[in-house]
Amino acid sequence: METWMSTSQLARSGSAFEVLRVFLKLGLTSFGGPIAHIGYFRREFVERRHWLDDETFTDLVGLCQFLPGPASSQTGFSIGLLRAGWLGGLAAWCGFTLPSAALLIAFAIAAPELGGPAGSGLIHGLKLVAVAVVAQAVWDMARRLCPDHRRAGIALIALLLLAVMTTAYAQLIVIVLGAVLGIVLCRSTASGTVPGAREHTQAFRVSRTAGLFALALFCVLLFGLPAHATFDTTHTVRVFDAFYRSGALVFGGGHVVLPLLQRETVATGWVSPGEFLAGYGAAQAVPGPLFTFAAFLGWIMSGPPSHALGAAVALAGIFLPGLLLVLAALPYWLALRAHPAMAAMLTGVNAAVVGLLAMALYSPVWTSAVQTRIDFAIAAIGFLLLTRWKVPPLAVVVFSAAAGVAAMLFR
Repeated sequence: METWMSTSQLARSGSAFEVLRVFLKLGLTSFGGPIAHIGYFRREFVERRHWLDDETFTDLVGLCQFLPGPASSQTGFSIGLLRAGWLGGLAAWCGFTLPSAALLIAFAIAAPELGGPAGSGLIHGLKLVAVAVVAQAVWDMARRLCPDHRRAGIALIALLLLAVMTTAYAQLIVIVLGAVLGIVLCRSTASGTVPGAREHTQAFRVSRTAGLFALALFCVLLFGLPAHATFDTTHTVRVFDAFYRSGALVFGGGHVVLPLLQRETVATGWVSPGEFLAGYGAAQAVPGPLFTFAAFLGWIMSGPPSHALGAAVALAGIFLPGLLLVLAALPYWLALRAHPAMAAMLTGVNAAVVGLLAMALYSPVWTSAVQTRIDFAIAAIGFLLLTRWKVPPLAVVVFSAAAGVAAMLFR
């Protein structure tokens, strides 16, 4: 108890302004995706500033990887919460998220002005970035999350179901089925505890009452928003509901949000396939969490709300469920991680997510971007640069954008 008190007091000794300043720097410089973000956080908060000890940081990362939502943003929010309370959590989220969102909104504003062959080539090159990045995500996740026949089988079942189902709830069905199959088939392959958890875990400064309230609010919004949107005459509730459900169902990393957002925005006619892929490609070139792609989509959506209001509604909708879930889980994390069934369930869900992302690689990513042999060559080179030469994603964005412009100019 004495160790917990001294470390907790250390974590809570800062101010919200201090948290905002540190996370704003990270939000402007953290390139490379969620895994890289976790590395930045560890260097900044464990090694350099000593806001947390290594065991607490590891447990936070393990919890956030276990829950749906953007793991790096959830980890950052938790660190801010421990450092400076509720205002610190909000400051951490704002500092880490808003720079990326602002850059993508700037791209959304500039995109319609990019006319002519050079502008068209640039936009098409960004679509090809999406092909390379999603292909890399499928490759890496398949090797990591489906290393045996059982988990590979779950991924293939998910892929087959998504190929034949046309219902709007196809992704949810696949995720639930993955959880069930994980419990049935993967108890022997699951670790028995959630990955990243340690025997030593500090208590988190969120009360059980606050955790239960966050969980109740999460469920009310998840199940109540669709019903309310059916009777609501404004479009704003429908937009918030679409992005909220997308954020609530993301397991396995930021790239998995792609098929969920595609179904909610492209399939509904709010955003064109070309705009969607161009924005997703641009999202690879900015620092911060990939979920800020929602701000781009909210800005360019046809019909109200659009521009500033649309971006704000989309951004709040996609991040809110992940933050509510981490608040709900923090008080119960010690007990939750002790159940082997939880690890087995997550193992099955992660395997199903591989199939989900593989289907997204085909449609809309591949079908909307790869139209010629030159397109295939550019996408293939980008994929190899990412997987074999380990080139930073920003460099691949620059290469693909330049190649797209060149291909258009010299066609």
